[in-house]
Amino acid sequence: MARPRRNEEQILAVLKEHEAGLKTADVCRKHNISQNTFYAWKAKYSGLELSDLKKLRGLEDENRRLKSIVADLTLDNQALKAVLSKKF
Repeated sequence: MARPRRNEEQILAVLKEHEAGLKTADVCRKHNISQNTFYAWKAKYSGLELSDLKKLRGLEDENRRLKSIVADLTLDNQALKAVLSKKF
């Protein structure tokens, strides 16, 4: 049976219910998640608002793009060094 995937908005809503005073077991039962999943979400998303989460996602995407650029440039640099070392 496939597990339902939840987006960040839904995860934040679940965590807000817990912060509002519901017990962990009740929140987990209501949303059909395990307590391990709940605590993993809490560790990752605790203290974040939706706007913070969108900024974080944007920064992660930018970081991934920049790492790709650095990797490409490093390969180009190594290839040029290899060609130059063979000539001399």
